[in-house]
Amino acid sequence: MFPAQALAEVLKARGWRVALFTDARGMVHAGAIPADRRVELRAGSIAPSKPIKSIGGAIRLAQGLMTARKDFAADRPDVVVGFGGYPAFPALLAARLAKIPYVIQEQNAVLGRVNRLFAGSAAGVAAGFAKLERMPSGADFTVTGNPLRQAVLAAAGAPYEAPAPDGPLRLVVLGGSLGAAILSETVPRAVVALPPELRMRLKVTQQTREESLNTARKLYADAGVEAVCSPFFRDVASLLRDAHLVVARAGASTVSELAAVGRPSILVPLKIAMDDHQTHNAAALAEAGAADVVQEHELTQEGLTALLARRLADGPDLARRAAAAAQHGRPGAAEDLAALVVRAAS
Repeated sequence: MFPAQALAEVLKARGWRVALFTDARGMVHAGAIPADRRVELRAGSIAPSKPIKSIGGAIRLAQGLMTARKDFAADRPDVVVGFGGYPAFPALLAARLAKIPYVIQEQNAVLGRVNRLFAGSAAGVAAGFAKLERMPSGADFTVTGNPLRQAVLAAAGAPYEAPAPDGPLRLVVLGGSLGAAILSETVPRAVVALPPELRMRLKVTQQTREESLNTARKLYADAGVEAVCSPFFRDVASLLRDAHLVVARAGASTVSELAAVGRPSILVPLKIAMDDHQTHNAAALAEAGAADVVQEHELTQEGLTALLARRLADGPDLARRAAAAAQHGRPGAAEDLAALVVRAAS
């Protein structure tokens, strides 16, 4: 929803009318999108391995298509923009059938299944990363970056302050929207095993699953580590701004925000992510020397302790990694995406 919100804000500022089409789940998270009107579409997934569930999904997609086609006939849009996932399918197909130009925005470094279906005939494909895997043969894309929230863009102007030799070390741990069990459990154990001279300097802010909160808090308290653990943090932008090192998943928004703010990181891609897209998302920062990538099957307490010790003990290296991350930031992504949309509508 963040890229859609950012695009809508830019277009509204230019005098456009914006309509939001999404399913019931999307509507729950769409409150901040400045849409003139909102249309709820029926949508569902189709998985060959689950034929019964797929039948239901196909029926819901057909219902969503009928709703979108009827709406487009009554209020024909100049352009349709799809942000991926099955909720985008009905509107994109309705646009193609009505010969309305449409643009696709892909947040990940691997084109998603729904976006693959429409990329070949899209007026434009906007990529969140410099490399975009699984593009249809002959199709092309424009690298715009992923539009980011205003709070993140504000934090992007803050310089990285490397830790002083004996000063505090601020470690931020993010596990995605619902937290990550493997980070909730492994990071505290890795931190408390650090050498005392590093451990006592640490100030940890960790997104932790509800069921792991008490264990994490006790581990940190018993080891004398100053830590704030919570299932949710509202102001992630400020946490990134103040961080010396970040441990996180490699979702598209997280990786894009790390690059925009310019912070070194240790990234643990989600093993079950479709097409292993989180590993691809992390690739640019890893290749630039801005991030370490540790696969789930390789993540151990001992290994993470050693990696944290190596990174946290070397302030100048952290500063170099922060600068390398910032080289991949795209703070103008929303404006670049809007320019692509306007061209498609012309």
